[in-house]
Amino acid sequence: MAEGTPSERETHLKAAEGAVLRADDLIAGYLPGVNILNGADLYCQEGELVGIIGPNGAGKSTLLKACFGLVKVGSGTVKLKGQDVTNQRADVLVSAGIGFVPQSNNVFPSLTIEENLEMGSFQRPKSFDKQFDFVASLFPTLADRRHQRAGSLSGGERQMVAMGRALMMEPSVLLLDEPSAGLSPVMQDEVFVQTRRINRAGVSVVMVEQNARRCLQICDRGYVLDQGRNAYTASGEDLMSDPKVIELYLGTLAKA
Repeated sequence: MAEGTPSERETHLKAAEGAVLRADDLIAGYLPGVNILNGADLYCQEGELVGIIGPNGAGKSTLLKACFGLVKVGSGTVKLKGQDVTNQRADVLVSAGIGFVPQSNNVFPSLTIEENLEMGSFQRPKSFDKQFDFVASLFPTLADRRHQRAGSLSGGERQMVAMGRALMMEPSVLLLDEPSAGLSPVMQDEVFVQTRRINRAGVSVVMVEQNARRCLQICDRGYVLDQGRNAYTASGEDLMSDPKVIELYLGTLAKA
């Protein structure tokens, strides 16, 4: 569904009611007076896997960072389970139930896998054993190699550590920024499989992804961002088959 008309926006707002994470009409950027987001909307219902795709510079990562308090929101609101959390500090948002995995520099390389996961639960150390077991059920390799330093891991393995650490606080929603970036095709597939597994374990997920076709294959619903606002939103399947989305944003990737 293309967005922009009043009726389309009303439909989107009605569908967003009761969402676990909701961002409305966000205007935000990194420099005063230079906006990257120009009225972007987003919502994720409980149990959903939502994908965000679009051209370079469209504001995809900025939208996630604005939801996580890393980019100042000049206008608009971010709500978690109905509570306004706009421009809250990242540590407050983690405690409230938002997990975030950045694209790069997302592990402590000098620490072991276990120590990285301990860092993820530093606000609730008593819950470490329980959450470690949960993360180990999703990523058995991490449990088997828990004493190995993260700096010696491959890129895909580091991504699993970063995801696992973000899950240590039992987030209501997990934000993933370009999780497959820089990985081999085999490890990219593994990351998408693991993302779906996390979602099926009961964690709502919002992912920004450069591999648009693969993202739309696994997500329940997708957004296409362009110039800092929503250009299209629909189910992943519908976006993959939309001629306009294919022409403007997917190109030959949609036919691969």
